[in-house]
Formats: sequence, structure tokens, C-alpha cells
Amino acid sequence: MNVASVAEWIEGARLRTLPAAVAPVLAGAGIAIHEQGFSATRTILAALVALGLQVGVNYANDYSDGVRGTDAQRVGPQRLVGSGAARPGQVRAAAFGCFGLAAVFGLVLVALAGQWWLIGVGAACILAAWYYTGGKHPYGYFGLGEVFVFIFFGLVATVGTAYVQLGQAPWPAWTAGTGMGALACAVLVCNNLRDIANDKAAGKRTLETRLGERGSRIFYAILAGIAVLAVIATAAGTTWWALAGLAMVIFLIPATQHVLGGGQGLTLVRTLKFTGFAELAGGLGIFAGMLIGA
Repeated sequence: MNVASVAEWIEGARLRTLPAAVAPVLAGAGIAIHEQGFSATRTILAALVALGLQVGVNYANDYSDGVRGTDAQRVGPQRLVGSGAARPGQVRAAAFGCFGLAAVFGLVLVALAGQWWLIGVGAACILAAWYYTGGKHPYGYFGLGEVFVFIFFGLVATVGTAYVQLGQAPWPAWTAGTGMGALACAVLVCNNLRDIANDKAAGKRTLETRLGERGSRIFYAILAGIAVLAVIATAAGTTWWALAGLAMVIFLIPATQHVLGGGQGLTLVRTLKFTGFAELAGGLGIFAGMLIGA
């Protein structure tokens, strides 16, 4: 195993994983605070489920893209299988291990909430994580990645966190989830924009290869605008303190300027990082604003 390549992979995964896992959970927990039903235990469990799924999907994508040869000419942080830093079986086992941990934490959360039907939602999350690039017909190769990211790492993560604490899903949870989902999609757009040429050559038909560079850059800006509007809508339905979530614009403005300005290649790694920070700032800001407003 190549230690240097593994360290580089961990750094690249960290940029995508922590914000995407933590931000929607914080936003959903903020809704629970506003509705006076907050549970620290359930919030932590929800975060562990989200983290397990996020790390698992990173391993799963690494494995599936690696065995297909999609990462042979990758721009940006190296992948474990594609670079030869780890054997495919090791990476696949790591993915399944993370999914297993997410399932265990999820079962505990479901038991505490008493909502057993949520087991089906959890199973759908795991299947969506694996079949993004796995299986014979991965939906990520057909331009549907953003749809599933928005649903599972935006709406499900945010609304689900609120639901397991409140037993209901008030509409501000959906607007907050929309904002988190939009930014999660923006991270994916930024990542795929960087790899359009290589993905086309490898036959990976992401949404970005279909939209082209110009369309993808405009789409990124639209997602950033949706995220800002979603925070405003959430604050309108809860407390104006939730506008603290607009701290995201500190990172979104330079990121959007760079994307619209034609940023290419490795320079988009920094923009991806800023987009992740924007998502984290949005979720943390909503949580803090709800806490102050309460």
C-alpha cells in the first residue's frame, strides 16, 4: 500500500465528506431546537449515520471507478484503486464496513425514535450510495448523480434528523434540506466539472458531460443561489436568527466567481473546498441561529 497516495486520498475525501455529513444534520437539529424537541443523542447518532454513508460512498466510488478504469487519467487527488495504492478488495471491504457501521447506528436511532419504517429509508440510502458508481448500470454514469445527492444527502439527511427528534417534518426542515442538498450538488458539480474530459473519454456520462462546461458553470451558480434563498426561507418560517446560515456566502462568492470565471483543473480543488466550507457554514449557521432564537 502506497502511504503517500493514501494520505492524499484521505485529504481529498475529507474535503467532500465532513461538510456533506455534518452540515445537513446540524440544519435538521436546528429545526428540532426551534420546535423544542432537540435531542443531543439522536443528533449525534444521525451524524454518525451520515458520516458512515459519506465515507462509505467515497470508498465505493473509488472501488467502482477504479475497477472500470475511469480513474486512469484523473485530475486532482489520487484514488486508491486507480493509483494502485490499495487493492480493489481492500477498498470494497472498507466501503461495506462503513455501510455496516452506518446501518448499526441507524438501527439504534430508529429504535429510539420508534419509527421502524425508517429502516427502509436507511436501506435505500445504502443502495443509493453503492449504485452511484457500482453495479452494471450505475446511475452516476447516466447523469443522475445530482438527483440522488440532492435527495439523500440533502432532504433525507436534514429532514430525517428533524423527524427522528420531532416525530414530524415541519416545512422549514424541507427548505433547510433544499439548501443543504443544493450545496451538496454544487460540490459534485465542481468535482465533475474538473473531470469532464476524462469522464467523456472513459464513457462516464455525468450531468456535467451532458451540460458541457458552460452549462455546468451556470448550473453551479444556480445551485449557489438556491442555497441562499433556502436559508432565507428557513429563517422566515422559524426565526430570523437563522439568517446566520448566510455565512455561507463568505465562501460561495469567491467559489462562484472562480467557477464562472473559467477555473480549470487543479484550481477547482480549492473551489471544491470552498463549496464544502459553504455547506458547513450554512448548516452550522442555521443551528447556531436556532439556538440563539430559542
